[in-house]
Order: sequence, then C-alpha cells, then structure tokens
Amino acid sequence: MHITCLDLEGVLVPEIWIAFSEATGIPELTRTTRDEPDYGKLMDFRLGVLREHGLGLKEIQDVIATIDPLPGAKEFLDELRAEGQAIIISDTFTQFAQPLMKKLGWPTLFCNELEVAEGGEVTGIRMRCPDSKLTTVRALQSCGFDTIAAGDSHNDLGMILASKAGFLFRSTDAIKAEHPELPAFEEYDDLLAAIRQAIAA
Repeated sequence: MHITCLDLEGVLVPEIWIAFSEATGIPELTRTTRDEPDYGKLMDFRLGVLREHGLGLKEIQDVIATIDPLPGAKEFLDELRAEGQAIIISDTFTQFAQPLMKKLGWPTLFCNELEVAEGGEVTGIRMRCPDSKLTTVRALQSCGFDTIAAGDSHNDLGMILASKAGFLFRSTDAIKAEHPELPAFEEYDDLLAAIRQAIAA
C-alpha cells in the first residue's frame, strides 16, 4: 500500500509569506525554509517582524484570500488522488490553509496551529509534533504504508529521504546540488509520471 506525501507551499500553492511580503512591502518576510533550515528560528524571526510592524492574523488572511493554487496544481492533485491516497504535510497553519484547501478541492492536510491573542496578534506557534514531516512519514510507515514524498525545501528533505521514493519539485539550485541523488522535476506531468512509476515498482 502506498501513500504520497506532498509539501504545500512552493509545490501546490505560492509561498504565503512571500505573497505577504510583496503585499506589505516588507522584504524581510521573503525568507522561507528554502533559505533557513531551522523552522523555529524562521518563525521567531517572522513573528518579530509582524510585531514590529503591528500586523496580525487578519492582515495575513486578507492576503491569503487573494492567492490561487499554482497553475496545474489542482489538476495534478486530482489525478494523483485518483491513483491512491495522498496527504499534504506542511509546516503552515490551519488559520492560513483553509481558503487554499477549498481551492484545491479539500485534500487531507496535516499542519500546525498559530497562537493568536484576542486582538489578532500572532503570539506564537503550536507545532503538531517535532520534525513533523519526517515524524508523520515514519508514523505512516509504521501503519504499513510505503511512502512517496515530494517537496522543494530544506524542511522536506527528511520525509523525502526516508520514503520509498522521494522527489524534489521546483526546488533551488543549491538544494539540488546538495542532493544530486534525488530526482528533481519542474513540471507536474513529470512528477506525476515519477510517482506512478514508484507506485508500480
């Protein structure tokens, strides 16, 4: 039995924080897990920038409402889900993801929670579990699934490397150079073909 595990941002939808950076004109918020492997450190930095500029959850959600999935992402996901089970495993937050999940046809999503004060200030994060992507893949494997995984960033490498088959999708040149053993794709059709081949193997 196989289950495919996909990253969300950069793979199926644009990077939320980059879109928010562009909307607010705050260049510091363009940093993502492609740039900073330590997710806790990255989020502490982001929350500090939000506090500095007096921005809260509402402002972020207003931007997210304008974001659409990447071209071809929903069709890719629909085809993939017709072939077998698929889960999106993301370090994003439920308060961010709901509008995007609606546009993707409500796929299964495992992610985290924001801690938000009554006034809308984002005060912290509540991670679902430590090293959530790798931990989730290991848990699925313990249930009898062979996992196939794809992502684009440093925080996806654990689940990619631990899976029966793992792929980079629209990743950076630096990450591809660090892991030349991982097949890297730029188009959904090529990724779908590689996943189908892994399922059949």
